[in-house]
Amino acid sequence: MGMNDVSKLQINFKRFKKRLDELNKIGAMNGGGVCRLALSDEDKAARNLLKKWVQELGLQLEVDQIGNMFITLPGQTDAPCVMTGSHLDTVGTGGLFDGPLGVLGGLEIIETLRENDIQPKRPLKVASFTNEEGVRFTPDMMGSLAFKKANTPKELYDIESVDGKVKLGEELERIGYKGEMEPGDFPVSHFVEIHIEQGPILENEEIDIGAVTKVQGIFWTEYQILGRAAHAGTTPIPLRNDAGLVAAQLTAFVREKAEALGGAGTVGITEVSPNLINVVPEKVRLTTDLRHPEKETLHELQNTVDQKLKELCDTEGTRFERKELVRFEPVDFSPEVADLIEKQAETLGYSSRKMISGAGHDAQMMAAVCPTSMIFVPSVDGISHNIEEFTKDEDLERGINTLLHVLLVLLER
Repeated sequence: MGMNDVSKLQINFKRFKKRLDELNKIGAMNGGGVCRLALSDEDKAARNLLKKWVQELGLQLEVDQIGNMFITLPGQTDAPCVMTGSHLDTVGTGGLFDGPLGVLGGLEIIETLRENDIQPKRPLKVASFTNEEGVRFTPDMMGSLAFKKANTPKELYDIESVDGKVKLGEELERIGYKGEMEPGDFPVSHFVEIHIEQGPILENEEIDIGAVTKVQGIFWTEYQILGRAAHAGTTPIPLRNDAGLVAAQLTAFVREKAEALGGAGTVGITEVSPNLINVVPEKVRLTTDLRHPEKETLHELQNTVDQKLKELCDTEGTRFERKELVRFEPVDFSPEVADLIEKQAETLGYSSRKMISGAGHDAQMMAAVCPTSMIFVPSVDGISHNIEEFTKDEDLERGINTLLHVLLVLLER
């Protein structure tokens, strides 16, 4: 089949689904979810399985110094490649589609092109980025951060795991995926990532395909609220320095203020010390996750939270320390690529709409490297980062076919 005769081309969905099911046996959890934390034994097994499939297809696999994996379908020229892909790692109670859809969907597209004797002008690369989730090592989107050269691998190697037991560089070496290639060592013309929406919009509006125009910004902060332990029965309330009370008040404020500003605010971790039934809490460690699509409003939200905590501590006679964990500003995607996604969806007979991503993705890092957008497919009940995460087969197939035809256009530019 030549490049002029691709309008009817479709992926082999059964082949894709068979691979997805096999991959998701690795780290499988009771109830249907999966746990493959970055650079764990499960992540190693998933990487090894992907490597096996690539070798069976006789394709080139490259691994860079941060462990990003790249599968290449050569082009007729050595022009900058078109790239797609996502990640294989998950959160602790992850679903089956968040990440693997983008990696295995890309691999299926390469195989579809090969079996139809299509060699595009540009090379096509499928990326599997390291530590997208940021659960075991922070920050998240680490592999794509390194690819866009925001951090050097040597800077990242010394990052300790959240439990403080190991360093990232040591784990990369242990699982055998500390490559030689410098991240971002080849030019990319366009990047398009397919992903489940992880929210309810597409399903509620009965729309097949989302063309993503923007990713909202994400600020993660850790706070230590420091008070004084005291007897819960004998210490009068006016004389208490209750870190737990301050934490509870801040938790409610984060939710209320974020909602008022049209964003999202979450206190995800709350660790109370000494955590005893009859002792006034002396110390609380908590984290805030603040998100908003507008840069100025996101900064306003963060500043307001900091100021509120200061006021609460002053009132209660406590103090606090803060540490910035993640600062990702909102990212605009390429309008041209988002338009192309909508156009190809329409050509295939699928309904579509433009939308903003509420979650962070490797694509937001790649947007600094080249024109970028994302394809979203519906999530049942909008559930993700949960073992009940689910996307219907027909929605997965529509999404990968849309990606196929978007890539076919970009590969010929």
